[in-house]
Amino acid sequence: MASKTLSLILYNLALPLGLVCMLPGAIIKMRRRNGRWRDLAQRVGCFDEDTKNAINALPQRERFWVHAVSVGEVGVAKKLIAHLLKTNTDLGIVLSTTTPTGHALAVELAAQLVGRVVAIFSPVDLPGVGRLMLERIQPTQLVLVEAEVWPNLTSAADRLGIPVSLVNARLSPRSERRYRKFRRFVGPIFGMLKQILVQEEDDIARWESFGVERSRIHLTGSIKYDPEGASVPAAKIDELRAVLTQTGIASTQPILLAASTHAGEEIEFARVFQRLREKVRDLALLIVPRHVERRAEITAALKTVGISPALRSISGSSVDSTAPVFVIDTTGELSAWQHLATLVVVGKSFLAEGGQNPAEAALAQKPVLFGPHMENFTPLVGLLLKKKGARQVADFNELESACLTLLQDQAKAAQMGQSGKKALQTHEGATQRSVGRLL
Repeated sequence: MASKTLSLILYNLALPLGLVCMLPGAIIKMRRRNGRWRDLAQRVGCFDEDTKNAINALPQRERFWVHAVSVGEVGVAKKLIAHLLKTNTDLGIVLSTTTPTGHALAVELAAQLVGRVVAIFSPVDLPGVGRLMLERIQPTQLVLVEAEVWPNLTSAADRLGIPVSLVNARLSPRSERRYRKFRRFVGPIFGMLKQILVQEEDDIARWESFGVERSRIHLTGSIKYDPEGASVPAAKIDELRAVLTQTGIASTQPILLAASTHAGEEIEFARVFQRLREKVRDLALLIVPRHVERRAEITAALKTVGISPALRSISGSSVDSTAPVFVIDTTGELSAWQHLATLVVVGKSFLAEGGQNPAEAALAQKPVLFGPHMENFTPLVGLLLKKKGARQVADFNELESACLTLLQDQAKAAQMGQSGKKALQTHEGATQRSVGRLL
């Protein structure tokens, strides 16, 4: 096993090349996702006066820096933060995010919890930047969500005596394969973590294989799959139901919802929808893309198959009654929209690898369907399939058949929804267990 110093030296030698290669794509993504050039200043530790004052106004005695990447991780962070603040009334939190979409949700949370939460952009992991941010934020603990172990930031916290915890720790098969190639060098970085809170029992052995002491690994379950605190306010569901009605989709219509879709999937889901409409005449389709900046691309693709969708971002837009398709091109509402669905199909599971999280749909007691590629959620998929709370299909043809069966058999659909929610009860209390470890 390499030393911590050697691991950091090798990492920092490779970092400039990596940043140069990533920069063009990062700039394109930033512009597509409504990022701003001035936000780059925060990524090197330069805060404006308002941000400085907001951070300084947080409680001094106990202050956490919680880091989440994007929308999914921010969802985990929000549940965690709600429990942390409820448990410790003297706690202040700085929430950092990487993507503009994630940052928008963090800003929304901070606006609701003024004086308790401040939202910032995460730092670039260059030598010295992490230490500068830590000195300005002055956290008593650094909390990383799921997989965000940045070597320079983690090392800086270690040198300053700030404990670092990894919560809801996740190793996708792809990440695990990549880490194994460099096991000698990533081991010392992971060794700087005070504790790793894992989702599944099988995860314990994986983290141990990277040299992490068993005493630092704790099984808490998944915050993301924890039913506690995952309910959507009834007022929000009623609000979106009214939006559907205004758009031309009645509350009595069955709804197929395609969740977190990726490039190429929308047109295939639309074709499935068109064929299903021949048998289920009043069926409506809701498409919730993973990246809302693709709205123009999605609209253009749908028009090639004769569909002119309504857009959530355009007030007063209405669906075509002959093909009612509504594209939800806004962020932070997916969990609420799933409560209004009849069936939920998980995106990124047909034409790309990895899949997206089916837990919210299962918690909403909706029948869940996904394609063959759910590699990033293997334990959850296995649990849902074992408990008959979801169905995995091989392709779009099988998807059509499975959807039709569930649309025509309401009892079977309801049973699948109930089974899915029941399956996730194994993770009940994960949020509170994580809070207990942190505090």
